[in-house]
Amino acid sequence: MSSGTRWIDTARQATTYRTGRVLLAGDAAHVYAPVGGQGLNVGIVDAANLGWKLAAVVCGWVGEDILDIYTTERHPVAARLLQNTRAQIALMRPDPQTRALWEMFSDLMDLDDAHRYVAGMDVRYDLGDDHRFVGTLCPDMKLTLERPDPDVVTAVTRSADLLREGRGLLLDLVDRAEARDAAASWTGRVNTVTARTDRVDVDALLIRPDGCVAWALPTGQDLAATTLVRALGTWFGQPA
Repeated sequence: MSSGTRWIDTARQATTYRTGRVLLAGDAAHVYAPVGGQGLNVGIVDAANLGWKLAAVVCGWVGEDILDIYTTERHPVAARLLQNTRAQIALMRPDPQTRALWEMFSDLMDLDDAHRYVAGMDVRYDLGDDHRFVGTLCPDMKLTLERPDPDVVTAVTRSADLLREGRGLLLDLVDRAEARDAAASWTGRVNTVTARTDRVDVDALLIRPDGCVAWALPTGQDLAATTLVRALGTWFGQPA
């Protein structure tokens, strides 16, 4: 935390992010040394994670229990960053041993997996599905949206642009009509988009408004409609 031209390496975290009607996010929930600005990034994702859940409760789509999931998902992320920033402060000690450790650590950062780990880019929420996309932020994919009118040029966009409305998104990547049919009862809360992409490892994704993948259909796999319906019910309530 900065104070004029000085900063301190305070590292603290609230034990829970919700008590009744009181919810914490950002610096109210966790405080870090300002190394790398990671605390700011975590606070922004806190807000994205919480905001749509609050809206869903206010609109009556889901019960207040979904607000407890906010703590379940975000508290471990901030706790991990707490240790991360403490380690970075330790690497700033002005002694030869720490300098040697810093140089070795710097070399490790050239490895992609190490960089992703330290930067917190490998965060994954436990949503009860072992598909590698579920619980992670949706990769930003280049999409080609097919238009029914052959005289209209196909539109090209990115997956992140489709979340701007703050609604859920069922992204159908290979024209899986059965997936679209299963989500039809949630059209007031979930947009359904059919598009083409270069990815060949997934046929369809259900994405929460915060960009987190809630369900995935592996390439060529038969659709178990109950799993999609269950995910839709969990995050977007009962059909309207």
